[in-house]
Amino acid sequence: MQSNKRIWIKNPLDSLEETYAGGIVIQGRIISELIPAGGEPNQPVDEVVDAREHVLIPGLINGHHHFYQTLTRAFPAALNKELFPWLQSLYPVWAGLTPEMIATSTQIALAELLLSGCTTASDHHYLFPDGLENAIDIQIEQARKLGIRVHLTRGSMSLGEDQGGLPPRTTIQTDEQILEDSLRLIKTYHDHNDGAMARVALAPCSPFSVSEELMKATADLAKAQNVRLHTHLAETHDETDFCIKMFGVRPVDYLERVGWLNDRTWLAHGIHFNDEEIKRLGGAGVGVAHCPSSNMILASGQCPTLDLQAAGSPVGIGVDGSASNDGSNMIGEVRQALLLQRLRYGASKITHQKAFDWATKGTAGCLGRDDIGEIAVGKQADIAMFKLDEIRFAGSGTPLAALLLCGASQADKVMVAGQWRVLDGAVVGLDIEALMDKQRRLALELAG
Repeated sequence: MQSNKRIWIKNPLDSLEETYAGGIVIQGRIISELIPAGGEPNQPVDEVVDAREHVLIPGLINGHHHFYQTLTRAFPAALNKELFPWLQSLYPVWAGLTPEMIATSTQIALAELLLSGCTTASDHHYLFPDGLENAIDIQIEQARKLGIRVHLTRGSMSLGEDQGGLPPRTTIQTDEQILEDSLRLIKTYHDHNDGAMARVALAPCSPFSVSEELMKATADLAKAQNVRLHTHLAETHDETDFCIKMFGVRPVDYLERVGWLNDRTWLAHGIHFNDEEIKRLGGAGVGVAHCPSSNMILASGQCPTLDLQAAGSPVGIGVDGSASNDGSNMIGEVRQALLLQRLRYGASKITHQKAFDWATKGTAGCLGRDDIGEIAVGKQADIAMFKLDEIRFAGSGTPLAALLLCGASQADKVMVAGQWRVLDGAVVGLDIEALMDKQRRLALELAG
């Protein structure tokens, strides 16, 4: 049961905004008061948390992931490859996923995210071989156990190799199966209310793995049910070439043709756009989740983040799959975004504050939420607290900047919806060693 007690997170070492330099008061699930430096709460509190050794930030929001891929990190057959050959080496392996593997890999990914200061995670699951039809149900169950907020996307693949697509036939479903299950999941799990702990979006995997008919039908269903749309787009030049060959148009033109060019949509990667396409995406309010580590590992390119934002697109950050990252560390991903985007735009334009903004308010915008992503009165009490007591921080100056520049990797405390989910650097109620042992066993089993 949710407690209504008032908790003062008092006098943080540093914070993202000066408005709460004296801390914040949390009541139930909500931030009820911001305390200026030297100030006191307006009303009595039930508990005080001394934050003088902690940097206090909004909970980080992960805009794109593939939880199951934690089972195939640094997979030998997939090393040193670009996207298409990388996928072709892994699709046959992933076809062997079992319900137990989905449950365990989801727990691993969510625990890793929580430990890195993430309070809301979106996952893009698109593999539903025989026996794995309830993969999203399994993910919902694991997220509830850990108490993390999730946006789970019902992915899909319907265009097999024999039809000109990339995935093997054993990993695809029919349009009818996909749409029927999409509606079931929305009706069962999607919460439209503020403070929602679980939402469902619809997410055909990519232009090279689903039919044009499915893309259109999915857009229609999402509009009818008032849920969001998600897909990979413009990740590589190979994808652009595929769209031109298969559909006769570039990826953004294809997106418009199938009814996806609107503010219900957010994309993963969004790298290879020309100036005219960026203008169209921004004008339509299409969001983009920038995935820097994956884009570097697969040598895909750099997302034009500032150009997209200037055009009107929400820009967030995603860790992407743990087989192309190969981790699920959200604070680490914010650092990667800072570094990679400085190469494109320069150090003065890509500040540490800008990178944090992408990972909080930016990703919240991609997910269509205004109740999370910032520390403000009335917002959900989703926060992350980091200590600077490791050797990497010795001699550092500005604590907030040090989190990224010195490479923070683990939060000390994390709260989701007013509940502590990480305390003293450990996930509350989770036997992490036993979970890791199980993950190792299942990874070996999946690898064959």
